Amino acid sequence: MTAGVPEHPLIPQPPATVAALRQTVARVAPAALPAFTREADAAADEACQASDPGPLRKFIASWAAYVHVQRHPHIAARFRELEDLVAASEDEAQVREAAAELGRMLDDAHDGL
Repeated sequence: MTAGVPEHPLIPQPPATVAALRQTVARVAPAALPAFTREADAAADEACQASDPGPLRKFIASWAAYVHVQRHPHIAARFRELEDLVAASEDEAQVREAAAELGRMLDDAHDGL
């Protein structure tokens, strides 16, 4: 764990709606808001064109998991450390191990929704 980072969530998990997730992303990870907006628009367009709510459901599930991670500062800090390690390392075993931990963290986030 990163020293000095609180272990408790900053805020409660918001409802799994585009509006609630957008408001929470703006609060806990404002730099991610442009990506959120682009992906929300793309998912809504795809859902409308296909008359299928699947793309919007997938978008909401993905961003709800992202918010779940971001609202826990110690988890978010470790997640960023692992992402940086995967991006920078040339050691395949280290990358696989980091990617596996990232996957477990995302599984935990989805399970916590």
